[in-house]
Amino acid sequence: MKKSFKAILLCASLFFLNQLSGQVSVFNKQEAFAPEFYPDKGNDIRTAAGTPGTRYWQNAANYKINVALDTVSHSITGNVVITYKNNSSQSLSFLWLQADQNIYNVESRGVAQTTVSGGRWANQNFNGGYHISAVSIVKGGKETKAQHFISDTRMQVLLPEALKGNGDSVQLKINYSFVVPEYGTDRLGRLKTRNGWIYEIAQWYPRMSVFDNVQGWNTLPYLGQGEFYLEYGNFDFSITVPANQIVVASGELQNPKEVLTATEISRLQQARLSDKTIVIRDSTQVTNPASRPLGKEMLTWRFKCTNSRDVAWAASAAFVWDAAKINLPKNKTALAMSVYPVESATDTGWNRSTEYVKGAIEHYSAPWYTYTYPVAVNVAGIVGGMEYPGIVFCGSKANRGDLWGVTSHEFGHNWFPMIVGTNERKYAWMDEGFNTFINTLANAGFNNGEYRDDSTKMYSIAKSYFSDSTESIFNLPDVNTPQNWGINSYSKPGLGLTLLREEILGPQRFDNAFRYYIHNWAFKHPTPWDFFRAIENYSGETLDWFWRGWFINNWKFDVAATGVSYADNDNRKGSLITIELLQKMPMPVSVQVTEENGKATIVKLPVEVWHHGSRWTFRANTTSRVTSVVADPGRRLPDINEGNNVWRGSAQ
Repeated sequence: MKKSFKAILLCASLFFLNQLSGQVSVFNKQEAFAPEFYPDKGNDIRTAAGTPGTRYWQNAANYKINVALDTVSHSITGNVVITYKNNSSQSLSFLWLQADQNIYNVESRGVAQTTVSGGRWANQNFNGGYHISAVSIVKGGKETKAQHFISDTRMQVLLPEALKGNGDSVQLKINYSFVVPEYGTDRLGRLKTRNGWIYEIAQWYPRMSVFDNVQGWNTLPYLGQGEFYLEYGNFDFSITVPANQIVVASGELQNPKEVLTATEISRLQQARLSDKTIVIRDSTQVTNPASRPLGKEMLTWRFKCTNSRDVAWAASAAFVWDAAKINLPKNKTALAMSVYPVESATDTGWNRSTEYVKGAIEHYSAPWYTYTYPVAVNVAGIVGGMEYPGIVFCGSKANRGDLWGVTSHEFGHNWFPMIVGTNERKYAWMDEGFNTFINTLANAGFNNGEYRDDSTKMYSIAKSYFSDSTESIFNLPDVNTPQNWGINSYSKPGLGLTLLREEILGPQRFDNAFRYYIHNWAFKHPTPWDFFRAIENYSGETLDWFWRGWFINNWKFDVAATGVSYADNDNRKGSLITIELLQKMPMPVSVQVTEENGKATIVKLPVEVWHHGSRWTFRANTTSRVTSVVADPGRRLPDINEGNNVWRGSAQ
């Protein structure tokens, strides 16, 4: 097709304007909008629609655990019987288990790869880990000693005969013990208070590794920063402790009459019906022997938790204890509880914890997925913030907005990854980042916005996200450098979902697509590609350019307003506005055009304008001279250079 002289003149003038600006674009439209994105085709296990297929499978592990806590030696001793079911189509001649306590052995890889300066995952001056005293296999009612090998935080068990596919099962029985470290990589540990130790116990039994259709056996070692990837199953567990201890755990207490006083049982029943916090054991009762069942030295607490990937617990003689009702969709309820030492029992601190637990879980249940556990327990202790199904550990000194923030965040993890069971050890951003996103919505909604933060500060955020030292989100957690850990795992993926919701899809389309993802993958194991496919399929939007730029790569976004000309050189006939994309990340853009007559017009441009390259010119229906053009006038995009967002016309 022939080009008109006018069009040639326009192109030449725009080229000249760009040369004057001295800005050189690195945008590559073929790379940004490359037609092939997904590494694999959909199949009947994981579909191209982002859902589990008709032949989707995952293995299952049920646990029966019996342990005792020795508060003198700070040790745990007991056994676990694991019933493992192989739902894959292939036979398994060996099994892999996670032995995460072994990170606390001075010979562990986690210790070896800790920097000299230490850090959050360092565990100085402690030499621990599992002592595995016996491993046996129970099959057909017969128990035989099992050959097993321990390699750092993994344990392999060889089977005397292969475990057949399509539903065959085997039982493992493991006797073990370990000493509880005072500081356990900020995931477990013990805190000394004026009324006794607080024990926060997690990673406390050998757990089955995941065998899936993506990786086979998932056996990445536990190094501290990367978290967990676990099979779902049912848990029946018993914890024997000195009688002065209060125990809280994932799941539901099975024998309250054996371990609680009549007063505590009565108050718990009140709490199940109350929207206001009910004190079960107040600060004056902590040192009163009558607050515990009398006449016994040891008590065994029994709990059950169903369809869960893990369980954790806490115990202390120092606990103040309160609770309240959680209101869930369809008239369902659960019980919010908090336990904390008297040192933390302040009106700006842990006295509000149960209110925070209740508020967070009610918020997350309403739009996304109904909370699935009978209780939700917040424990004050040495752990700054760590999540487990139905129970979280938060720092005992947290108060005000910090306590709300950590409580809301850790309970948000009951959706990612406790309900949507992603592989945290490989893709921390799929739980930490998604959780950070839903946290921002909860902050705005809790208690009429008490902890709302409306200051997006998008441009300053962008500069920190895209400095020369930043890395791709798509990294192993343990490979992230410490200064990028928070950005890559939490804030940047969280902001990515916010951009999808607010700027690309809109709240309604995004929320529906996000629910589609959550409900399809509840209690299953999605990959990043399953997530990408689910959002695209439900929203009806091709988003490979966004996944590629924001999550896979570390592309920057920089849009500039670069020029204005007029139709027929007459500013009354409309203007031709030119913007340019200078970095590799495309985004839809809003542009504000202000005229000499005072009229201001917002033009919204879809991401497809960048199909044509790094420079785009559009017509604005102006009727007077344009005085300014502002790209992204609302400062809603992560632009790394706000200095070139504004074009101003010369005075007449």
